[in-house]
Amino acid sequence: MVGRNPAYWIYNRRVAAASVIYVAAVFVASSVLHRRAPISPLAIGVALLPGIAVSFMIYAMARLMIELDDEYLRLLEVRKALVATALTLAGCSAWGLLEIFTAVPTLPVFWVFPIWCVGLVVGALFNRLTLGKGGCL
Repeated sequence: MVGRNPAYWIYNRRVAAASVIYVAAVFVASSVLHRRAPISPLAIGVALLPGIAVSFMIYAMARLMIELDDEYLRLLEVRKALVATALTLAGCSAWGLLEIFTAVPTLPVFWVFPIWCVGLVVGALFNRLTLGKGGCL
């Protein structure tokens, strides 16, 4: 059912394009800027380029929610995002407390979106386990 819905095909194209832009932007930023580069408008602009690609990924996810005409599939996507959000918020909050009260290394904010994306996989597994074959990966 999921594979036949054209909204997923469009979503996959958008995310693939954003991913290519993201990888290229990270490559450019890491080639142009050294670690802890002095602050300048150019350095800030180059460092933020990958963030623009992340914004496109989030836009693709939002468009998927809008373009899915099947309410059941939309429900599965919302549940997946809720599981990812819950895991990310709980995990980052717990790690933040560890940072405050213990000597664990700090978690760079950069990792929040990748952690959330891993949470999407967990959410998809949650859908499969709780809703049978109707879940989507």
